[in-house]
Amino acid sequence: MVRPKYLRVIVKLSGEALSGQEKFGIDQQTIDRFAADLVAAHSLGIDLGVVVGGGNILRGAQISENGVSRPTADAMGMLATVMNALVLEAAIERAGSSARTMSALAMPQVCETYERQRALRHLDDKRIIVFAGGTGNPYFTTDTTAVLRAAEMGCDAVFKATDVDGVYTADPKRYPTAERYEHLDHQEALDRKLRIMDATAFALAQENRMPIIVFSIREKGAIETVLRGKGHFTTIG
Repeated sequence: MVRPKYLRVIVKLSGEALSGQEKFGIDQQTIDRFAADLVAAHSLGIDLGVVVGGGNILRGAQISENGVSRPTADAMGMLATVMNALVLEAAIERAGSSARTMSALAMPQVCETYERQRALRHLDDKRIIVFAGGTGNPYFTTDTTAVLRAAEMGCDAVFKATDVDGVYTADPKRYPTAERYEHLDHQEALDRKLRIMDATAFALAQENRMPIIVFSIREKGAIETVLRGKGHFTTIG
């Protein structure tokens, strides 16, 4: 058995990925598959956290264009991430691993409030943590949250789950001849204005020397495959 290269990671799942083939909402079959993949990766003996987005339910930036203040719209988006996190937590538990949702927004009747030392204890106790509520502040994306939580948890890398198996010279769905990068550094990602993550996330990753692994979540067992250093992916950092 190949020893995983990274022993403590944060996986970033977009809210849109949770809707499966639909444009809105939660697709339970997709959630269950992602949960099974997370549990399989966790069974390799790694410490695992997940940051989930809320775009399948609501995107704060879009709501703010309709007259709602950006802080209020972003708070609504953070609430959407909590709903996604609770569904994912339940699916992970059904798949055989212990999980905890921790929200940056305090809602103790619903889930635990994020607190760094408590989160570290959950990892030490081999629980999968689902981080919800973004950073708890407006104007920051869940991509930035993923890098922030990875730095706070002392992670080895952030795994950015996407629809494609890495970063390409152009959109591979539109340009079949586009080539996939094996490796980029953080500054190249910033200079090329890659849309894989926002600039704040890249800058924070660069400052903390945090590798970002970009891979496709669409294939079964993708997380475990990348952890073993196999398959296709792009390493940024």
